[in-house]
Amino acid sequence: MTTTGPAPAVSGPDAPAAAPARRRVAAQAAFETRAILRNGEQLLVTLVLPVLLLVGLAQTSVIELDTAGLARIDFVTPGVLALACVSTSFTSQAIATAFDRRNGVLRLLATTPLGRGGLLAGKTLGVLAVEVVQVVVIGGVALALGWRPDVAGVPAAVGVGLLGTAAFTALALLLAGTLRAEGVLAVANLVLVLLVVGGGLLVPPGQLLGPFAHLATYLPSGALGEAMRGALLGTGVPLVAVVVLAAWTAVLGWAAARFFRWH
Repeated sequence: MTTTGPAPAVSGPDAPAAAPARRRVAAQAAFETRAILRNGEQLLVTLVLPVLLLVGLAQTSVIELDTAGLARIDFVTPGVLALACVSTSFTSQAIATAFDRRNGVLRLLATTPLGRGGLLAGKTLGVLAVEVVQVVVIGGVALALGWRPDVAGVPAAVGVGLLGTAAFTALALLLAGTLRAEGVLAVANLVLVLLVVGGGLLVPPGQLLGPFAHLATYLPSGALGEAMRGALLGTGVPLVAVVVLAAWTAVLGWAAARFFRWH
C-alpha cells in the first residue's frame, strides 16, 4: 500500500519567482481602484456627493457666492474638483487603510514580495486612478452645464491636484495608522464635513464668516481650493496657497512615516 505525501517544496532555479516589482505594484493599484469603485459607501463620497454639490451650487443660489462676475458653474467647478481630490485621497483612503490594518491585511501584505513600499505605491496609484475617473465624470457634467475652464491653467491645476493628493493621502495614512478603525471612520467623515462647510474648498476663504476666513487660508483644504480656482479661472495660482500646501505635505508626510503602525 502506497501513500502520497505533500509535494516537496521546489527550490533552486526551478522555483517559481515573484512577479517583477512593477507588475506587483500595478496589480495592487488595480485592486485598490476596484475596491473603491465597487464600494457603494465610498462611491457615494467620491462621485455622487461631488456631482450633487456641483449641480446644486451651479443651478441654485442656496449659498450666496461672490463670483466676481463669472458664471456660477465656472466659479464652482474648481472647488468641487478640489473636494473630489480630498474625498478620495483622504476620506476614502483613511477608512479603507484603517480597516485593512485592523483586519491584519496590511501586516500580511507587508510580508509578501509586494512589501511595504509596493503596498503604499499601489495605494497611491489607486487613488490617482480614482481621481482620473472623478475628473472625467465631474468635468463632463460641468461641461454639459456650460463650464468653460481656462485651458492654459490645466497643467497648473494638475500639479496642484497632485500636491493636494500627496498632502491628504499623508493625512489619511497618519489617521489610519494611529487610530482604531471605528475612530477613523468617524473622524474622517467629520473632517470632510468640516472642510466642506468651513475649509475653503467650495467657498473661498475670504468669503467665509468670522475666524474661518483667516483659518481656512492656512489649511491644506483652503490652499488647495484657492490654487485650483486660480488655475482654472485663469487668475493665476496664488504663491501663498502653494507654499501652504507644500508645507502641509511635508509635515503630514513626516508624521505619517514616523507614527504609522502596521498592526
